[in-house]
Amino acid sequence: MLEIKDLHRGFGTGVNRVEVLNGIDLKMKRGELVALMGPSGCGKSTLLNIIGGLLAAEKGNIKLEERNYGLKGPSSVVDVRRHKVGWIFQDFHLLEHLTALDNVAMALEISGESSLEAEKRAKSALIKVGLGDRMEHLPEQLSGGQQQRVAIARAIAGERPLLLADEPTGNLDISTGKDVLQIFKDLCHTDKDPISILMVTHDPELASKADRMLLLKDGKTAASDIRSAWGLDDQGGEEE
Repeated sequence: MLEIKDLHRGFGTGVNRVEVLNGIDLKMKRGELVALMGPSGCGKSTLLNIIGGLLAAEKGNIKLEERNYGLKGPSSVVDVRRHKVGWIFQDFHLLEHLTALDNVAMALEISGESSLEAEKRAKSALIKVGLGDRMEHLPEQLSGGQQQRVAIARAIAGERPLLLADEPTGNLDISTGKDVLQIFKDLCHTDKDPISILMVTHDPELASKADRMLLLKDGKTAASDIRSAWGLDDQGGEEE
């Protein structure tokens, strides 16, 4: 469903040049939840921004379903952002004066849906994340976990095949974070229209619950586990 080959991206020039991504190879299947970890500044957000069509790579290719891109700037991949990739952030980015339903529906209308179709799909998405009884609530009337559910509904309402989640539980307590992860797993592992989710997280316990865990280090990704994510070797450190 997603295949990334030899992706490179750096910033700066001359002696100030910093190579952030140095040949990323990554594959994801439909219906897969993949956790991406790595030290701060290693390029996790840069990778997500390129996959999401917000930033151009300098070398390499991304194939998402039938769409090839990666080297093109944001203005050339508007279709990727509208129809292929949804975003979930640490901050919920909800409009405070709009209800949960309107927050989700408005995003669809901006993408070109009619008001009637947008409302229909927004209701379906909110029900899917367990907010069928909170549709008319304003963000201030919702808990942090419920606000993140609205953000998830907004991301899935567009029926995009891939979701990019950048620290989606960063502003939530442990219990609520686990609830959000369960929603992700339900969305990926359903028999009907499963989606794929690439989730950046600093929480090894959360990452260990994903289908697969990757570590981004020195500009490359590699399969990982809890021990290597913590930087522990086989001879010492805490028990898993």
